[in-house]
Amino acid sequence: MKKILIIEDEPEMRRNITALLRFHEYKPIEAENGRKGIEAARREKPDLVLCDVMMPELDGHGVLQALQEDTELALIPFIFLTAKGEKDDLRSGMNLGADDYLTKPVANADLVRAIEARLRRSQQQAKREFKPDFSSTGPLLKLGLTARATETLLWLAQGKTNSDIATILGITESTVKKHVQEIFEKLGVETRGAATVRALEVISSPSSQF
Repeated sequence: MKKILIIEDEPEMRRNITALLRFHEYKPIEAENGRKGIEAARREKPDLVLCDVMMPELDGHGVLQALQEDTELALIPFIFLTAKGEKDDLRSGMNLGADDYLTKPVANADLVRAIEARLRRSQQQAKREFKPDFSSTGPLLKLGLTARATETLLWLAQGKTNSDIATILGITESTVKKHVQEIFEKLGVETRGAATVRALEVISSPSSQF
């Protein structure tokens, strides 16, 4: 049973998410603020983290940064849940390394789909024994893409949609599509999945080498 850590300071929201996760046969772990959330993450080693942004004691951005600095927790899928939906907040969260960013109130079906997608991607990476480093576009430059297309590929490999990438990079979605087309042509692939695998091969080190 997959463990999902819910870091949320609103009791009703926390209860609702907990009930939803139990219904879908996940094991929810609750934390009422960022500090307790980090403690729970270190203690429980969850399979995924759902985290509010605005919280007492330590906000969601602080939680994400703390988890990323812990080698045992850095690769846990992390989804922000917040009532703030402005593009600047989305861009900030994504640039910090969040896997997804859902604006409350989020529909139950959308939340479950996001969780399933991130868990599935995490499992796929584990099977391939990839240890991706998304901190820099440097390694991807050797693929011969333009600088902007390289940035696009870095985010595409993290499962971001064209809309997400447009917001993160501060460009239009049509421009993102042009970069994606360049990626496909340069790498000789036809799908985002194939492009992702190629990117992960470049920015990852097989665990067998460690």
